[in-house]
Amino acid sequence: QVQLVESGGGSVQAGGSLRLSCVASGIVSDIYYWGWFRQAPGKEREGVATIYRRDGSACYADSVKGRFTISQDNTKTTLYLQMNSLNPEDTARYYCAATESANRMSLLMSHYNYWGQGTQVTVSS
Repeated sequence: QVQLVESGGGSVQAGGSLRLSCVASGIVSDIYYWGWFRQAPGKEREGVATIYRRDGSACYADSVKGRFTISQDNTKTTLYLQMNSLNPEDTARYYCAATESANRMSLLMSHYNYWGQGTQVTVSS
């Protein structure tokens, strides 16, 4: 079992930055991939970025490429999402997710079996 706890959300003006954190506990060594998803009101949850825990390789949704950076600390128990050049369309609840599956890197929700409670990000114009 893995537990995920997010933090770092808040309110920011357009053009600003935020850094989200996700602390993993439990059998963290079982995690192969972990990443960030977001869900805006009235919309489906979508993948933002994911990282291969063992070597740090990552992939991003097109909507955040060049603005967001996913990373993990040296102990590989904390996941980060640095968000720059935020715009109102980035307003959503952001969720950390992890999977024990070693199949492939994916931004599909169905690939992840552990989820945090989320942290709210609000960007005003």
